[in-house]
Amino acid sequence: MQFKKLSDQALAGKRVLIRVDMNVPVKDGMIGDDTRIRASLPSIELALAQGASVLLMTHLGRPTEGELKPEDSLAPVVARLAELLGKPVRLVADWQQHGVSLAAGEVAMLENVRCNVGEKKNSDALGQAYAALCDVFVNDAFGTAHRAEASTHAVAKFAPVTCAGVLLAAELDALGKALAQPARPLVAIVAGSKVSTKLTILEALADKVDQLIVGGGIANTFLLAEGHQIGKSLAEPDLLDAARAVIQKLRARGGKVPLPQDVVVASEFSATATATVKPLAAVGADEMILDIGPNAANELAELIAHAGTVVWNGPVGVFEFDQFGKGTETLARAIADSAAFSIAGGGDTLAAVAKYGITEQVSYISTGGGAFLEFLEGKVLPAVDILQQRA
Repeated sequence: MQFKKLSDQALAGKRVLIRVDMNVPVKDGMIGDDTRIRASLPSIELALAQGASVLLMTHLGRPTEGELKPEDSLAPVVARLAELLGKPVRLVADWQQHGVSLAAGEVAMLENVRCNVGEKKNSDALGQAYAALCDVFVNDAFGTAHRAEASTHAVAKFAPVTCAGVLLAAELDALGKALAQPARPLVAIVAGSKVSTKLTILEALADKVDQLIVGGGIANTFLLAEGHQIGKSLAEPDLLDAARAVIQKLRARGGKVPLPQDVVVASEFSATATATVKPLAAVGADEMILDIGPNAANELAELIAHAGTVVWNGPVGVFEFDQFGKGTETLARAIADSAAFSIAGGGDTLAAVAKYGITEQVSYISTGGGAFLEFLEGKVLPAVDILQQRA
């Protein structure tokens, strides 16, 4: 994947505009989690260290275009960023009328880009207005890379120089390593409640992976497709043919979709439900499968132990409830112990990574939810595509 990188640019005396992703949870003016702000610091600090002036832009929430309400303001984000940088950060709301003037070493933030008319429609006029503010445009917001918007796509068309920031470049390099040129065997874990939400991912990965581990409601649908009884477990009977097609595609390439022969069941879905381990063939009509069993978990852990690359999206059980989290924990620890290059992405996956304390053992943790999934599907990410065009 060819694209220019911020780390390769000469930035002294340049006006650098960085599209960051600081869409953090804010309630009553207080930030609940500043992870995304911290993740954006390397690109900002790199540009400052080289003597550039730095102008930032991000979206926050889902405001109405053309309106800036107090709750949509980036003021809390700017205050936290200033603390982390140890220097003032100016918030600029009237830049379209008066422009922005910054000296080398100064940092400012444009007000919430989602409030700008034309942002979501990828307006060329708005993109040109953004581009006029800089000598170098840097996209460092992988989480929005699957959307063509003025602050991620149109601006990249018109800026004098367009490149990827530290975070985005690392993300693309990691994804490329995992899927474009993977060390084999390539094992993918795709789990979730519904096949329908990840069918295109499953179909795309079936052409690439050596082992496709499915979990959650997706696994139940695959079990049903293979003729197994799953009681009252969550499944999608109308997608059995789609599940069979994925299985056949893997088998035709010499791969497989390993399905559990033992499972953890309960009669109800609740935090206090009693978990019972039993063979798959013994699942009762009034029971639901909420996790894979210990034998299945150990078999999958063995596959992971011998993998060259592991791509993980989704827990294999209802890990939020500890009694149904042992399967996900076993796989998480297998990934942590494996010598394979591993990449994890998706909100529930990252929650599991944090719960089981394996953050440092995963080779790369993807910051983009929707963008990560669309990359797995093989879709073109507009904000990445324009970077490649400008390379």
